[in-house]
Amino acid sequence: MNTIDTPLLGLSQRLPPSNQAAEQALLGALLANNKAYERVSEFLVPEHFVDPIHGRIFQAIARRIEAGQLADAITLKAEFEHSGVLDEVGGTAYLGQLLTAMVGIINAGEYGRAVHDAWLRRQLIDVGETVVNNAFGADPELDGIKQIEAAEQALFDLATDGGSAGGFVSFERALTDAIQGAERAFHRSGHVSGLSYGLRDMDAKTGGMHPSDLQILAGRPGMGKTALATKIAFGAAKALLAEARAIGPDALPKAQIAVFSLEMSSEQLATRLLSEEARISGDRIRRGDIGQKEFDTFVAVSREIASLPIQIDDTPAITLSAMRTRCRRLKRTKGLALVVVDYLQLMRPSAGTRPENRVLEISQITQGLKAIAKELAVPVLALSQLSRAVESREDKRPQLSDLRESGTIEQDADSVMFIYRDEYYLAQKMPKEMAFDNGDKFQGAIDKWQQDMDRAHNKAEVIIAKQRHGPTGKIDLFFEGEFTRFGDLDVAHSGYD
Repeated sequence: MNTIDTPLLGLSQRLPPSNQAAEQALLGALLANNKAYERVSEFLVPEHFVDPIHGRIFQAIARRIEAGQLADAITLKAEFEHSGVLDEVGGTAYLGQLLTAMVGIINAGEYGRAVHDAWLRRQLIDVGETVVNNAFGADPELDGIKQIEAAEQALFDLATDGGSAGGFVSFERALTDAIQGAERAFHRSGHVSGLSYGLRDMDAKTGGMHPSDLQILAGRPGMGKTALATKIAFGAAKALLAEARAIGPDALPKAQIAVFSLEMSSEQLATRLLSEEARISGDRIRRGDIGQKEFDTFVAVSREIASLPIQIDDTPAITLSAMRTRCRRLKRTKGLALVVVDYLQLMRPSAGTRPENRVLEISQITQGLKAIAKELAVPVLALSQLSRAVESREDKRPQLSDLRESGTIEQDADSVMFIYRDEYYLAQKMPKEMAFDNGDKFQGAIDKWQQDMDRAHNKAEVIIAKQRHGPTGKIDLFFEGEFTRFGDLDVAHSGYD
């Protein structure tokens, strides 16, 4: 025999990992004392058993216990007899044999983990065989990049949820999840069920940011999209850190905020956060136009916010598949609470895809972002540019129709929000003296313009044009241009019209 073939032959003769003794000992422990089920119910399912008979017996035990009924050799014998499958599970004699296989109920958790570990190893072997077969060309339609993505998806599923495939969820389970969400909102300050925006009125209007939601924040250049997205990421990170500090001074946040900054570098983004928190103009920071006292404040603030759970990726023109990969890795290693993308028109679709036009390309990106939100069960906040149609209208406030040139953004998103600042457009309408035939008319126009500017000064609007889970409307915010800083407008119940 060829020496090269020998190792391959040895591998092919290996038996898949299994632990029949642990399966029998676990089932015996469960039959002897149903309370042992609590030690394995969170992670073990019938499919994890290598012997289908054991899986069937475990399923019957679990069904009876969860229904509040006794599950022992006698009740199971009667149930299997009634359903006509007693012989298929080994008969009465095998149920009795399982009881003798029990070593002790105190070890039930260890037996369950041994069964689950053997199942995981079998899944890894399946994944490995698939990867090898595909690499040899078993599926000619899969190129190398797609094979990597498929393998990574399979490994990610194993690492996060034990590889359980998606399927039906009972209405009872869905109701339980809904009640738990309502309970979280009831107990949290401000009655926010999702992740906080860090802005009081936005939380009150929306209930926070919810898992699996794709939220679009759109606006024309100069409106402050990045500043507001940074504020939201900052506020969410503060909320996560506060939750951790409530547990203990050294407790770490349970998850991270992922910011994909395609337009600004990580250093620029950090400078913007420092500027906002230290109340020092970012322009002055860049020019070094700050005194020693301001610099000391700058350093002190940087130490305070250094522990915030924010991860910044400033890869330009990142692909959808690369973003998905990095989000999966972050969720697996440190946890993931929110994904912020600034902004989606700068992204590229997954490698290997060739959309026919830009509209189709944007559609693929938004659909991919929604898929990431659902797969990882986190909210995704994506910034978007608007069409120039806004500039041609007298009222510059954006509308949903301004998104239609950008693929299926409106349809894919769970909520669409527009950022608008009247002050930005009013500043461009300052009356020119040459446009008036006398000084009095010019002065009157200047006075009216100044009144309008005073009314709009330091104010911004977030227009909720679409929200699947709540009302639409307008939220008024405070905006400080010097620090590109958004905050709550200190007017009771502002913007709830």
